[in-house]
Parts: sequence; C-alpha cells; structure tokens
Amino acid sequence: MTGTLLSIDAPVVATSVAPQNPATDKHGFLSQWANVASKRSVDALYEIGNFDLEAIRDRKPDLILVAASGADSELEHLDKLREIAPTLLVDYTEKKWTALSTDLAKATGTEEAAARNNSIISQRVSSLKQSLSIPAGTTASILSYHRGNISPIAQSTGPHAQLFESLGFTVLDPPAEFDTSMQEREDFSFTSYEGLAKSLPGDATFLLSSDPEATEQFSSDESLAQLPSVRGGNVFALQESFILDFFSTQKILDYFENDFPGLAPEAQPHN
Repeated sequence: MTGTLLSIDAPVVATSVAPQNPATDKHGFLSQWANVASKRSVDALYEIGNFDLEAIRDRKPDLILVAASGADSELEHLDKLREIAPTLLVDYTEKKWTALSTDLAKATGTEEAAARNNSIISQRVSSLKQSLSIPAGTTASILSYHRGNISPIAQSTGPHAQLFESLGFTVLDPPAEFDTSMQEREDFSFTSYEGLAKSLPGDATFLLSSDPEATEQFSSDESLAQLPSVRGGNVFALQESFILDFFSTQKILDYFENDFPGLAPEAQPHN
C-alpha cells in the first residue's frame, strides 16, 4: 500500500519494509517508489516478519493501515494496533490499484491526487491500446519466475491481469491444483515448479521483476520448452515489481510505449 499512499501525497511517516532483494533499495523500499519515500523522509519501521509494536507506537500515527493478506499482513496484531490509533484493514489483492487508490484517498483526504493519477493512467492506456493493436484473442501469462521454486502467476481477477487486458491481451488463469497459497488470493496463484509447464499457456509470457538474463534462463528451462510463448519467441522481461501501484504501472506503460518489440510474427492467438 505504501506506493499507492505516496502517489496520492498521503502523509506517510513509516512503513514496514521487504528484505533486501533486486526489487528493493538498501532500506527495503520497493524500487518503484524508493526515491519518493527517501525524499519524504519515510522511516523503515521493521523488516516484514519482525513485527515491532513499540516502533509503531513511537511514531504516534493518526492512522494505521494493515494489509488483510500477504507476507506484509499484521492481521494477528489488529487489536493491539487499534489501541494506538484508528486502524484500517485493506485487502489490496482483490481490486485494481486505481480502486485501492480511490479508497485510500478517502481515508487520507487526498481524493484530488487520486483522481489525477487515475486519469493519467486511463489516458495512457487508451492511447497505448490503439498503438499496440494486439490481435483479438491474444493470450498472456504473467509471472515472477523462480526456477526450481514456487512462482507467483497472475490471476485473471488481479490488478496485473486487469492492466494487461486493458491493453488488449486476454490473461489466462493458472490451474488451481498447483496453487500452494495458504491464503485465498485474487491477484496471484503461487504455483509449484512442478506445475509451471501446465500453468503458462499464453501466447506471450511476461516476467515480472526480471531482466534479459532471467528471460534467457526461463526460455532455456527444459521443462518449459514446449510453452507456446517459448516456442514462438514471445517471452518478455519487465523490471517492475509484482506489486502494482501508480509508479510501477507508469513503468510498465513506459515499457510498452518505448521498449516492447511486439509479438513475433509466428505468434497466433489461440482459438
């Protein structure tokens, strides 16, 4: 939620952070909004998994936001948090980030900024859909690839799927039988490596939080050699995190506007 809050100019004073990885900066801030957080002097409360009630109390917040699910959820501490300040439980997995932005804007009095951002994205998407001219029926699979391990695959009900479908793709759901998620989610299916080859039937595959090296690793994975996207040469790397907000959405749209090579000629939409 932090990226969405920062994008609507909400007065964020502190946030929990992710373990350092290629998608974060040295503080654990996600890369798409790390610079904004640093400029606004946002504090890193604690690393996810190391809940620190006193650190939250010391910031004297007017409002606390808690994720309803996911690794960053502190649902079990809800009662203690409500003793500190009004606490809002938010499920960011079940809706588009634009809807989340609107909801959070109502809670923080920043409706004008949220409306501005949503309008910017809507106009860019409309323009890009026309210029991309994705053939009707072109299917896509979207995932964060982890060779030999669990890989989150975007569900058709999630925000990534909704963004890609607004650009002209049809996002396919992975089979539920391979989902290892412990919580019910509408954004990603955390798919076992053994089920990966049966879970990515799209004409094109987009790899989140990726780079050309990871794309090559994916395409050379022998267990995935028969995927339509691999055989057709339609595997694409997106550097953005699998968390969508105004900042990462802008970067994805930048990719499609400036760097997307288009689908290989041999790629034919499935009927």
